[in-house]
Amino acid sequence: MAVCTVYTIPTTTHLGFNQKNQVYFYNNKTYNYKRANNFFTRPYPYVITCSAGDSQTVVIGLAADSGCGKSTFMRRLTSVFGGAAEPPKGGNPDSNTLISDTTTVICLDDFHSLDRTGRKEKGVTALDPRANDFDLMYDQVKALKQGKPVDKPIYNHVSGLLDPPEVIQPPKILVIEGLHPMYDARVRELLDFSLYLDISNEVKFAWKIQRDMKERGHSLESIKASIEARKPDFDAYIDPQKQYADVVIEVLPTQLIPDDDEGKVLRVRMIQKEGVKFFNPVYLFDEGSTISWIPCGRKLTCSYPGIKFSYGPDTYYGNEVTVLEMDGIFDRLDELIYVESHLSNLSTKFYGEVTQQMLKHQDFPGSNNGTGFFQTIIGLKIRDLFEQLVASRSGAPAAAAKV
Repeated sequence: MAVCTVYTIPTTTHLGFNQKNQVYFYNNKTYNYKRANNFFTRPYPYVITCSAGDSQTVVIGLAADSGCGKSTFMRRLTSVFGGAAEPPKGGNPDSNTLISDTTTVICLDDFHSLDRTGRKEKGVTALDPRANDFDLMYDQVKALKQGKPVDKPIYNHVSGLLDPPEVIQPPKILVIEGLHPMYDARVRELLDFSLYLDISNEVKFAWKIQRDMKERGHSLESIKASIEARKPDFDAYIDPQKQYADVVIEVLPTQLIPDDDEGKVLRVRMIQKEGVKFFNPVYLFDEGSTISWIPCGRKLTCSYPGIKFSYGPDTYYGNEVTVLEMDGIFDRLDELIYVESHLSNLSTKFYGEVTQQMLKHQDFPGSNNGTGFFQTIIGLKIRDLFEQLVASRSGAPAAAAKV
């Protein structure tokens, strides 16, 4: 039996003593979830959380197109919290879920309402909202945020079918990653922090070829056809979500090499929205200034074409933002601490923690450029945001008790 104790505002007894009212809940609820065109029903006891807000799951949303580095960012993020993220033990080997001691990462592909054959028959892509069950997505993310387990569907990327569901327990941190974490306004309201990986078409094409040919056995022709077929839906349904993100990591071709067509050197911009609760934007040298910095020299080894940082205020979709930009490639990650020492609001717990994390995962894609650098920084910022949220929620019942 799952039980929840709710502490209400203290009341005064007839003897003049203060007491807390404890209310115990137990419910047998019939929970319905939809997979394709079939409905399944499973009764189970569930936990109701009320004033115990500190037990709520913190929800992070990560949006990006397919093949844009979501998986790598997830590995960097879970590493910051400690413990490797692994599929649910004893479950479906094709599960998309990753679980660590602190985090659970859910792939939103699991909320496809149409399998691969169904999408083909209806002439829609996975990016089209009609191929996804947003009602179920909202219900399950909301339940997990409130501390209730869910039976989440599984989309099998190998077979293209919808597999039987898996039980997901509410974690301390839930990351929902995929195509549509910020598409539905109801789901957006559940997010405590949101991130969008914005990869330019040129860079995206190179990354997708590398991943789909190597890991999924797709041909070059099929990849090109897939990109072209998806582009209208991407522009219509995925790309607009970046206007809602708290941070956008934008990956562009370098400006250090004129007419570069190799795509090995990248210009990466971290666009940080101002005024986000528990998030203070990272800045270079002097907060609020406009700065251009070339750090190459005695303390930072730079081969051609060098490295350039930029920082300053800007506007993005009508929002005030702070932009930190890096163009170029690191030659030696152990020298990265020189750059780190000139950045503020990194939310590190000790001097050199960003550099340590980068060295720890130097084999990850993007570790020699701004993609890995900024993803690592955002991972540390999310850790700080999580700790502040937990502290604020833990203080809420105490504050109520003083009323």
